[in-house]
Amino acid sequence: MDDNANFSREELIQKIGELQNLLDALKAEKDNQELLAFPWIGNLGNWYWSIGSNMVICNDQKILTLGYDKEEIPEKIGFEYFTARLHPDDYDRVMDNMRSHLYGQTPIYEVTYRIQTKDGDWKWFYDRGKITVRSDSGKPEMVAGIVFDVTEQKRMEQLLADQNQQLLELSRVDFLTKVFNRRALYEKLEYEISRSERYLYPFSILMVDIDYFKKVNDTYGHLTGDRILVQVAEMIGNTIRKTDIFGRYGGEEFLLILPEIDRQSGIVVAEKIRKSIQDATFAENIKITASLGLVEYKHGTSIDDLVNAADSMLYAAKKNGRNRVES
Repeated sequence: MDDNANFSREELIQKIGELQNLLDALKAEKDNQELLAFPWIGNLGNWYWSIGSNMVICNDQKILTLGYDKEEIPEKIGFEYFTARLHPDDYDRVMDNMRSHLYGQTPIYEVTYRIQTKDGDWKWFYDRGKITVRSDSGKPEMVAGIVFDVTEQKRMEQLLADQNQQLLELSRVDFLTKVFNRRALYEKLEYEISRSERYLYPFSILMVDIDYFKKVNDTYGHLTGDRILVQVAEMIGNTIRKTDIFGRYGGEEFLLILPEIDRQSGIVVAEKIRKSIQDATFAENIKITASLGLVEYKHGTSIDDLVNAADSMLYAAKKNGRNRVES
């Protein structure tokens, strides 16, 4: 400062101009260096933030990739030039991350966020920086970092997540009837048992088995049998509540979970399903019936014991003449 005091106003203006020209030259050289030294996919170059003057110096590519022309880049770029374009859901997280680093709570500033392009779309940036200059008192004066466009990486991650979710759903759905399979039914049963134990809600399970189904397959063929299974599944789905859960337990057997339904109310549901199957006409004008076994959950009963109890009631329904409900 003492040396600068000896300059005239004109000399100071000239000196500032020279420094600006030098800064522009260094920035241009830096841009070229980054393209050679950091050929990683998505690299947008280094950035520098002078905290006191709130001036950001960065590779033009960081702005150009957002869809802006070179002529649209402001002469002076502040920190808010980028923060104003952050996705609302990411803003607080990014600002908290930078504050934590400036206050010495984290060794680096590192964050991934969405930033809006000129045409309103969103790109994903990965930012990593660190305080490089401090004042004599230890106050941060300069932060330097590097930024990457990770939009394609995020897109692939989301695609993979979607595919994994689809695979998970497929692993829980019966291929033929498109309702839950046994694995998923046991997951649902585990949840309903824990809910019943905690809140003392009643719930019942219902086993449904098509009578003489082997005879249907032997007489009309397995393709017709499959069509009947699909029709029965659709019929059950249209009969029960949206809060009820059901799936194919195996073969021609279906299992229903009836939340907040006690034994007496469960019998009403079971009879409704039994009658709808009895009165319907299926593929090849076939008439069929079903036997049903109902059990209300009792405190402390395991999943296997609960299912076995319902299966025993189902066996009793078949033994007692079929096309009936036992509970």
